[in-house]
Amino acid sequence: MKTNKPAVFGSGALIGILGGLIGLGGAEFRLPLLIGLFGFASLEAVILNKTMSLIVVASALPFRAGAVPFAVLMEHWPVILNLLAGSLLGAWFGASWALRLKSETLYRVIAVLLVLIAILLLFAHNPANSHQPALSGSALVLAGVAAGLVIGLVASLMGVAGGELLIPTLVLLFGIDIKLAGSLSLAISLPTMLTGIARYSADQSFAVVGRSRDFVLVMAIGSLFGAFIGGQLVGMIPAETLLPILAAILSISAIKVWRHA
Repeated sequence: MKTNKPAVFGSGALIGILGGLIGLGGAEFRLPLLIGLFGFASLEAVILNKTMSLIVVASALPFRAGAVPFAVLMEHWPVILNLLAGSLLGAWFGASWALRLKSETLYRVIAVLLVLIAILLLFAHNPANSHQPALSGSALVLAGVAAGLVIGLVASLMGVAGGELLIPTLVLLFGIDIKLAGSLSLAISLPTMLTGIARYSADQSFAVVGRSRDFVLVMAIGSLFGAFIGGQLVGMIPAETLLPILAAILSISAIKVWRHA
């Protein structure tokens, strides 16, 4: 495949900016591009998508450290472990299913869920109670594991980082500020994606990463550049602005995912 380097770099940079600013891997935007614009087959696109999401997430986390220090993240380690307890398991099984199942119905279910979450963020989330978890005690822990399991499944099946679902979960379920939720999402996404990639790497379809190394390299450079810019913007944009932006991203992602089905 001949690589259109400006298009690949530009796509990576734009998606990287979203990753650095919001705390996403940007995969819902990248997946349609990999299939429609760059011509990869669906499973190849999912694997490349996960690889690129890993690069964005791994770079966005330190780039956001100026606005959200690592020490603040570590204060919320119980939340990270709570969601990881489900997401790592979900990521492994999701990758296994993606290697042998068609996912049209799943994509449409995910699209509907993305729209519902966007509505919840805009109309059900009360900023005055933004630091109040929706549940408490064992109920919160069980809800966190269940949410992590679903997010891990979705992340592996679609090749996404899962931030589009993790951030609303952290905001709505755990009552966490959206800027902090963005960085926590990245911290949770990183091991979740590594689990999915470990499962994919056992299959011969993972060879697409090696065959497309020029493409991956150019998009990776663009993604790193964009993630740096997005990370610098975190401290400049008010949290009240990020909720509508995230809701809009969820809605656009839902349309793209639905069409992909």
